[in-house]
Amino acid sequence: MQQHIYKMTDYSDTQLELVRSLEQLCKTADSSSLRVGVESLKEIGGDEAYLCLSGGRLTGFLSWYTSDGIEANLNAMVHPDFRRQGIFRSLLQQAAGDMRIQGLATCRIRVPADSEPGIQAARELGAEFATAQYTMMLNRREITEASQSAPQVHHLVIRREETRDSGFMIACLSQAFSDSEEWTRSYLAHTAAPDRVTYIAESGSEPAGMIRIHYPGHSLAVIHDFCVLPAQQGKGIGGQMLSTVVDLLKQQAELMVRLSVVTNNIQALKLYGNSGFEITAESHYYVILLSRLS
Repeated sequence: MQQHIYKMTDYSDTQLELVRSLEQLCKTADSSSLRVGVESLKEIGGDEAYLCLSGGRLTGFLSWYTSDGIEANLNAMVHPDFRRQGIFRSLLQQAAGDMRIQGLATCRIRVPADSEPGIQAARELGAEFATAQYTMMLNRREITEASQSAPQVHHLVIRREETRDSGFMIACLSQAFSDSEEWTRSYLAHTAAPDRVTYIAESGSEPAGMIRIHYPGHSLAVIHDFCVLPAQQGKGIGGQMLSTVVDLLKQQAELMVRLSVVTNNIQALKLYGNSGFEITAESHYYVILLSRLS
């Protein structure tokens, strides 16, 4: 059967529903927690996406975005009845051409930890396992006593980001996550957008921590880049900052709140759990150089 791969340009509800239907089909067939980020598919400011049609039927999907101008973050799926026919590799090679034009060097593939076909496909491609993360969703009914009774940090103010905070944000992120300031500066530039909001925590009038919220859709908020300066850690600033932002987000009754955390970060998992977040899925990330895809 002839396959046709092309870049997605139609973001109508009808087209998006076809992608959702394929996502659900793959989830059911694999008994997995597959999530390809349909909420990030939009004409302006959305992920790059590619479709594969086989006999006029949607049989493959791949999307990607970059946060730093160096690495592409990728999601993909192939119809269960059309696997092992080279669809994933063909989609990836098509996307890789556009990635190279943008100067990207590596590709990071997100695979559900409970998807054996997905993990096998990444390994057969030659990608190497890099890390594992949990997806956590806010359960509005599960706010623990530990969170409610946590001591409040005196003179802590949570406010919206201002222009003067750029230097602090670079320092805070780079120190907290052990990244270079050069990379962090590029990352912040690539992720600056109207659908992202940054909050700064000030302790005694000095910035001490930050947390960012991404709104990829009207009903979803994604917490990320949550960190406290190493010199200010252990004082309860992070917990109070998270609690304040979660309370703010909870004011929107229909809003789902999501975050990701590496599976071995026990301290963060405890903090998020006390704040009402529950683990809903685990993802494995595999990395491959674009030069190996030619």
